[in-house]
Amino acid sequence: MPLLEPDPEALRPGTAREPAIDRVTDRSAAGTPEPLRSELTALLGADKVLWKVSDLVRYASDASPYRFLPRVVLVPEDLDDISAILSYAHGKGREVVFRAAGTSLNGQAQGEDILVDVRRHWTGVDVLDDGARARIRPGTTVLRANTTLARYGRLLGPDPASAVACTVGGVVANNASGMTAGTTRNSYRTLVSLTFVLPSGTVVDTADPAADEELAHAEPQLCADLLALKAEIEADEELTARIRAKYAIKNTNGYRLDAFLDGATPVQILRGLMVGSEGTFGFIAETVFDTLPLDRKVTSALLFFPSLTAAAAAVPRFNAAGAIAVELMDGNTLRASVNVKGVPADWAALPRETAALLVEFRAPDETGQEAFEEAAAEVMRGLDLVVPATSVTNAFTRDAGTIAGYWKARKAFVTAVGGSRPSGTTLITEDFAVPPDRLADACEALLELQSRHGFDAAVAGHAAHGNLHFLLAFDAARATDVERYDAFMQEFCALVVDRFDGSLKAEHATGRNIAPFLEREWGARATELMWRTKQVIDPEGVLAPRIVLDRDPRAHLRGLKTIPKVEAVADPCIECGFCEPTCPSEDLTTTPRQRIVLRREMMRQADGSPVEAGLLDAYGYDAVDTCAGDSTCKLACPVGIDTGAMMKGFRQRRHSAREERIAALTARNFRVVEASARLAVAAGNAIGERGGDRLLESVTRLARKAVRPDLVPEWLPQLPGAAARQLPRTARVGASAVYYPACVNRIFAGPEAGPVDTSPAEALVALSERAGKHVWIPDDVAGTCCATIWHSKGYDAGNRIMANRIVEAAWGWTAGGTLPLVVDASSCTLGIAEEVVPYLTEDNQALHRELTVVDSLVWAADELLPELTVFEKVGSAVVHPTCSMEHLGDVGQLRELAQACAEEVTVPDDAGCCAFAGDRGMLHKELTDSATAKEAAEVNSRTYDSYLSANRMCEIGMERATGRPYRSALIELERATRPPGR
Repeated sequence: MPLLEPDPEALRPGTAREPAIDRVTDRSAAGTPEPLRSELTALLGADKVLWKVSDLVRYASDASPYRFLPRVVLVPEDLDDISAILSYAHGKGREVVFRAAGTSLNGQAQGEDILVDVRRHWTGVDVLDDGARARIRPGTTVLRANTTLARYGRLLGPDPASAVACTVGGVVANNASGMTAGTTRNSYRTLVSLTFVLPSGTVVDTADPAADEELAHAEPQLCADLLALKAEIEADEELTARIRAKYAIKNTNGYRLDAFLDGATPVQILRGLMVGSEGTFGFIAETVFDTLPLDRKVTSALLFFPSLTAAAAAVPRFNAAGAIAVELMDGNTLRASVNVKGVPADWAALPRETAALLVEFRAPDETGQEAFEEAAAEVMRGLDLVVPATSVTNAFTRDAGTIAGYWKARKAFVTAVGGSRPSGTTLITEDFAVPPDRLADACEALLELQSRHGFDAAVAGHAAHGNLHFLLAFDAARATDVERYDAFMQEFCALVVDRFDGSLKAEHATGRNIAPFLEREWGARATELMWRTKQVIDPEGVLAPRIVLDRDPRAHLRGLKTIPKVEAVADPCIECGFCEPTCPSEDLTTTPRQRIVLRREMMRQADGSPVEAGLLDAYGYDAVDTCAGDSTCKLACPVGIDTGAMMKGFRQRRHSAREERIAALTARNFRVVEASARLAVAAGNAIGERGGDRLLESVTRLARKAVRPDLVPEWLPQLPGAAARQLPRTARVGASAVYYPACVNRIFAGPEAGPVDTSPAEALVALSERAGKHVWIPDDVAGTCCATIWHSKGYDAGNRIMANRIVEAAWGWTAGGTLPLVVDASSCTLGIAEEVVPYLTEDNQALHRELTVVDSLVWAADELLPELTVFEKVGSAVVHPTCSMEHLGDVGQLRELAQACAEEVTVPDDAGCCAFAGDRGMLHKELTDSATAKEAAEVNSRTYDSYLSANRMCEIGMERATGRPYRSALIELERATRPPGR
């Protein structure tokens, strides 16, 4: 054990607590039992079998109110692995559930035996026919697919609110639709073909002209049974009419019986049945979609009405005018959305009876947009609108920022409303559909039902399609609350089916909470056909039992998860999973959601239980050490949960008093530390140039083993040499801004490769002079820092020392805030502008409020570029936006600078946080390797003339990942605007 290895006990919950009724029991403390573990390891390889209790727990939750612990989690890489897993399950009598993003709201992504992660190795988009079609692998998020398609002016039909996280495979398996898809743009209608693996292991590509012939040869009984079912359904005219009527509105409850009507052959029938089958018929390995035009001319309005009834009455008028989306939000939803950044604060005081419609028109050109706007204006003239808050405009707009704000508030319905629920309560999200002309009645009936059963009344939905959503929050640990939920569901299902002849699931798929009510909606005849279809395709019941079909009338009450209270920053989490695609450690260890899920399980356990011990033992590395601390999870979370901040807090808890003292000492003496670091880098670089990189790597690895990996960096050959001791000479007189070179740029030299050999400091000074806006570098910047070094590691005392020092210094340098402070590393800009604030004294907080902190990208793009002349552009450039740029909102400026320097600029579709995170890429280089893998592959798919970013450590991380010479966009701009001959 390393000398300074942190004690896992430091992270043990310190609260007095009773074991929860749904805690993981002690018999699971050892993880996957034998011989299951060893057999699967022999079958697939150890790296594809996750067996620790912490692995099982982190996969036990999805975005639903249910929680089931798998016996093992498998991570297959290809179809051979899938076939091997299914063959094993058949031979051993096991059950298999496929899981992708885990954003499902009804427990579809959970299993009690073998759970198969089909996200990690199943991503990719191939654009076909100039964008008219796209071949997409199932683990690809909808947002990622649409990002690629946008270059061709196309997009997918399904547009669920969880597009940032949900995968295409999950969307197809649930027939998820969203704001605009309705019944015509969903997966069932826009899928061209599928490749899937049946429970038997047979692989079917529906695009193959020989598919039916091959399936008949491989599975003749299956083909015969499917055709027999088709003939039986078609012979029943009443049933056929009922099936067609059920799909006239949105409906994802049960299996798509219309597949038997629409498909002429077994393969065509299976292609239809796979859509919405929730993983119970097979594994979707590949999809081919017909894409739709991305109409870029957008006009939207958020219109406020005095009541839900008034809002609902306006929906058909906007539908008739050609609106592509008409979204409904009631007063509770609107008020809760103020938790979302950018939503007007005065919405918090909206009257309860208020309702709003988000109406959007999209057109391919200006003429079409003007026609839609005229039609919208005509509808508006007959509406009874209200202005319940000063921020309300009740006007249509083309402003992209305003429109994005509207949609952000709307899409955050589940997480914003759910995040404001009482602590400790479980959240259930329901959706249903009624004929659109019954929308107002359905809203009123639903709200009355919620109130009568003691639930907060809130509703939102896709009003254009009669599709409503609502939330129920209750304490699953209290039997009375569970029975109250049950009573509500019984009445709700009767209401939807008997009064409105609606769909109990419009787009979220059946799942565990509606499976017991399937027959209530469809009737005995149709439900029996669904059971028979399942028997035909999966006769041994291997795939996803109890997720679509369940004869237990109380199945919706089984597996409800409790939500124990955790650290305040994470307590509002509803485990939606929106944070996961942004997380650098997603494919290495854990995600933000999983970090919270694991913490909650600790809180369910009795103090000192074997399960708690196992979780604590893994949590240090899997959760705390491999968190990059970039907090991009906060940006993705609709209610701004910063799991990175929680991990930094845990790092602080693991520090010994001695470590805290040493960290504080380095802050107090940072001038010496900075100089020493520069000397160490110079020495290491000199040794490396003489062929000593391997020696340095070996020495640092031994030191890491002896001391602690999280304290001793590993030498990387990509590390640059030392920066010059002297910064460029500047004058204070006449300066337009104070320039603060970050300590990383005072320690490490700029790039050596390429046509330019200069530092960021030299480049920014030259650019500012060239633009006639001189900057001044203070003489006493040495020994100061943005405090991120201490903040990211959780060293509280050192962080406070340096945070206050830099603010006091900046106040003096900028003459009390009269000049802007320009910072040349985006992470340092973020640190000084935002992250230091909680650690400042009251007096220094007052000083900080007077400072104007400007990132060098913003300074260059907004202040310098308009005054500069570009003399020479390169052909192409690829840029790496850093996570700090995302926080600061200046990715656009990076792109603008790159476009000034290159004819073609590319931002990789897979660009994300590199996880180098200061020195974390040297402490845990496997984290950066994992975080950059997809972006690096995309970058290396071709050659660029220039590789640009704006943070030295991120540039080092990307250079290590790609083997390409990344440098600051400022350096490239200085080259491009340098007068000829200089």
